[in-house]
Amino acid sequence: MQTHNPVELRHGSVHGPVFLRALSALAAALLAGCATGPEYIAPRFDMPAAYQRAVAPQKTGIAAQSAVSLEQWWKQFHDPLLTQVIERVQAQNLDIKMAVARVEQARAIAQVAQANLLPKGDLSVQAAAQRQSLQSPIGEIAHNFPGYQRNTTLYDSGVGASWEPDLSGGLKGARLSALADAQAVEADRLAVQVMMEADAADAYFRARGAQMRIELARQQIKTDASLLEVVDQRRNEGMATRQEQAEAQARLAQLRATVPPLQHELDVQLNRLDVLMGAMPGTYAGAIAPDTELPIGSLTLPVPAGTLKPQDLLLRRPDVIAAERRLAASHAHVGVAMAQYYPQVSLSALLGFEGLDTAGLNRSTFRPGILAGLRWRLFDFGRVDAEVAQAKGANAEALIRYRAAMLTATEEVENALSALNQLAVQRKELNAEVEADIRARQAAEDAYKGGVTGMMELLEQDRQLLASRDQLAAAEADSARAAVATFRALGGGW
Repeated sequence: MQTHNPVELRHGSVHGPVFLRALSALAAALLAGCATGPEYIAPRFDMPAAYQRAVAPQKTGIAAQSAVSLEQWWKQFHDPLLTQVIERVQAQNLDIKMAVARVEQARAIAQVAQANLLPKGDLSVQAAAQRQSLQSPIGEIAHNFPGYQRNTTLYDSGVGASWEPDLSGGLKGARLSALADAQAVEADRLAVQVMMEADAADAYFRARGAQMRIELARQQIKTDASLLEVVDQRRNEGMATRQEQAEAQARLAQLRATVPPLQHELDVQLNRLDVLMGAMPGTYAGAIAPDTELPIGSLTLPVPAGTLKPQDLLLRRPDVIAAERRLAASHAHVGVAMAQYYPQVSLSALLGFEGLDTAGLNRSTFRPGILAGLRWRLFDFGRVDAEVAQAKGANAEALIRYRAAMLTATEEVENALSALNQLAVQRKELNAEVEADIRARQAAEDAYKGGVTGMMELLEQDRQLLASRDQLAAAEADSARAAVATFRALGGGW
């Protein structure tokens, strides 16, 4: 049980007739200092000291720095175009705007809950004109008296006030619950912002990756087209067979067939980017010009060993923060339900005038009134017990959701780090493979021109070189996307 500040109780007392003071004293004696529900203390979790996948940077070949800023993580890619995309998302994304609107609604609800703790006052002025029926009970009697008037106008004005002293703590619990809910919705807004920023960066790197792979395919198409010209010339000179010519033609057609799927992937990601930036598809597509280089070389490892800890997710991940705030709201709601075990007291007062004309609004028409009420759910056949049990069950569920949010957040960080580290190793090996394939392809071309080997060997080397280059381009785009996923898993920038 928590005790109310006695100063607050004196401040809320009502000066009036003896029976009102006695009623207030009785309620204070019954509830004196009782606040329903235990005090809320945020639960603590045993978190690991470090991430398992936060390996030393030198093992992955990715540059690292001693301190990483998450507030503007996209700038660590050193790509002005990506920064422009993220800024447009922040300013124009519709999901973020909807989240902001939800925050405004939640804040208004919290404001109402706060206002419910304070007295309410209202002013009323009304005039009612009526014509009395002569056949009504009053009309049949009154119309026989001298001066009777069928047409009357009644003027009524007054100032009223009412207050429900929060002796059981129910209104305070409702205020705390609404405030925690508003904070949870604010955290949801941050989560939406982080998600939209990360989605935009992911779509950007997928589009850039598609552009790289299209450019590689087109370069190889140009090379194989030149090779086909050589084969045609050699066949005209009787130095190549029809089979070699057909193989070169088939290989060129096969290469050209790889471009349309990549172009479709590029179109899809550009359209996705436009929608994320709150624009019609095609609005900003032209701004993302083809580029065969991604800023992977200057990519910073988001989690150098020992920089960030799993415990930081409690303060960094908006979804974890929202889960904790909803836990606090459900805890406060238990107190709201328990408050129904105690009587509810209400006090009302009215000062007003009532008369048949405005000139008559004087002492004789003065109409004061005061009302005290007591409501106590004594016999409800277990309804309050059921409501309390429901609130406690919701609180237990919220605690489990909070723990699940922590586990999920840690899992996402570990998975993102694993992807980032393993892709770095893969890119290193693919770079070595591409260099070897380039040397092998040049040797095969020299051997073919010298008549040592046939067309099939050269075409096979072409295929292998394109495959390794394509894999490297995909791995570079995936590395950038893995870095984005890591920043997002760590809570992003807000």
